[in-house]
Amino acid sequence: MIKLLIVDDSALMRRQLTQIFASAGDFEICQARNGREAVEQNRAFQPDVVTLDINMPEMDGLTALSLIMAERPVAVVMVSSLTEKGALATFEALNLGAVDYIVKPGGTISLSIDKITDELVGKVRAAAHARIKGKGSAVKGLAQRMRDDREKVATRPVAVRRGIAGEGLVIVGVSTGGPRTLEEILPQLPADFPWPVLVAQHMPAAFTKSFADRLNQVCALRVVEAASPMPVEPGTVYIAKGSADMVVAMRAGKLTVLPKPENSLHLWHPSVELLGRSVLEHCDPARVTGVMLTGMGCDGSDAFTEIKQRGGRTIAESEESAVVFGMPKELIEKRGASMVLAAEKIADQLNVWAGR
Repeated sequence: MIKLLIVDDSALMRRQLTQIFASAGDFEICQARNGREAVEQNRAFQPDVVTLDINMPEMDGLTALSLIMAERPVAVVMVSSLTEKGALATFEALNLGAVDYIVKPGGTISLSIDKITDELVGKVRAAAHARIKGKGSAVKGLAQRMRDDREKVATRPVAVRRGIAGEGLVIVGVSTGGPRTLEEILPQLPADFPWPVLVAQHMPAAFTKSFADRLNQVCALRVVEAASPMPVEPGTVYIAKGSADMVVAMRAGKLTVLPKPENSLHLWHPSVELLGRSVLEHCDPARVTGVMLTGMGCDGSDAFTEIKQRGGRTIAESEESAVVFGMPKELIEKRGASMVLAAEKIADQLNVWAGR
């Protein structure tokens, strides 16, 4: 049994969530009405997973999360509204140590929560086995690294871009635990990193623009959301638009990223597998580097394995650093990983391969 603490100030939401998890059959459930009660129940009930609302009276979700992670760290899944403000708060929660998030399909008080029942139960079950990163001083360490990164961006001279996209290309697949992991890796790539970086992070559409802007503030490279066709340029990070797919194609003789409506043949979006397949079709695999990061499922493992088989290089994040080891584990088991590295070592390896 998974001990689950449901935290929401809405009695309706608590009842709906309780019914969903009670029907799943393998949850022991406790409830809390606000952040203060959440902190208390984390001590008394000692849950394996907490679903935590953000906007609540007495004590909001972010404050409660910071206290929970300092006192008794536990896997936390944030329950967020589908707004820009909700996205920013969610990213802050992930940096404080939350494992994942769920978007309420109908706003603050959702009357259509049944639309995400399978996703909700799946993410909470995965969270019960997730590696918790936000213990003790880890949160402070991340905050300090982000401050240091901002100072580097502010003081580093703009590098002259040399080379063309054809000289190398990095594609990144990532899901659960991804935002925080990407914030750990991408700021370590220098301003003169010569290759484009294409990122397929499973995420809803309302979140990816805010996420790209957030990364752009802490990275030396330019970070953009690929919401429209864009030529692939060296030294730029392209974040796939959420609730869609991203592919590459040749347009007017230039490699171009293209957003596309979700392909129903793929379970996860933006699809890592579809991105990898399009890269194999339009790029020399020997010049491609694939990076498979934390996430549940197997999205992208077949395409990344083929990249390696056809002369490219791939990195799978190691179990020791992955929040959820599903996606990189699939790549490793298919013998599709050239290297297995902890998240904090991946940027260094990319810099070595890129000659930086």
